[in-house]
Amino acid sequence: MASENFDPAHDPNGGPHLAASVKILIAGGFGVGKTTMVSAISEIAPLRTEELITEVSTGVDDLSGVEQKHTTTVALDFGRITIDRDLVLYLFGTPGQDRFWFLWDELSRGALGAVVLADTRRLTNSFAAVDFFERRGLPFMVGVNCFDGAPRYTIDEVREALDLDPITPVLLCDARSRESCKNVLLVLVQHLIERAGREPVTT
Repeated sequence: MASENFDPAHDPNGGPHLAASVKILIAGGFGVGKTTMVSAISEIAPLRTEELITEVSTGVDDLSGVEQKHTTTVALDFGRITIDRDLVLYLFGTPGQDRFWFLWDELSRGALGAVVLADTRRLTNSFAAVDFFERRGLPFMVGVNCFDGAPRYTIDEVREALDLDPITPVLLCDARSRESCKNVLLVLVQHLIERAGREPVTT
């Protein structure tokens, strides 16, 4: 991880330096920890578009398993993390409720990859996100957010339950931990590099 004093726009030797900028989506179902992850890892003050959950959402938003959740993302979360002097990730957290899914198409424009956060208490809520990226051919990995008191499953069990491609990375994580979130993003970056190396070169 780059130093906190590092400026990706300037070379340490005094000359200008332009790091590669990569757009990454942080996606998943309602209440899986997307806002928490972006806030935990971002090196800048994250942009959040959260609103209070009110009685208006009763019967519209499924709060099963997340009854204590009082806010919800209505547009996006945004953050930035410098991996090294040559790579900066711009993170876009998606809204989780079905009624805001129309925003996913716009947010996915220009993205090179995605993290699908999963909650083992409501693992079926991850199917829609997995299907979204599979249908669009956008590389992704699954980060299993290990909530306190949630059922614990092995990576192989999660992979089988979500019917994932064997090459799709799956990693147990804690969305509250900066170090854990960094590991997730590094695994995704490595997956993107390996995938690019497997793609045929066209002339």
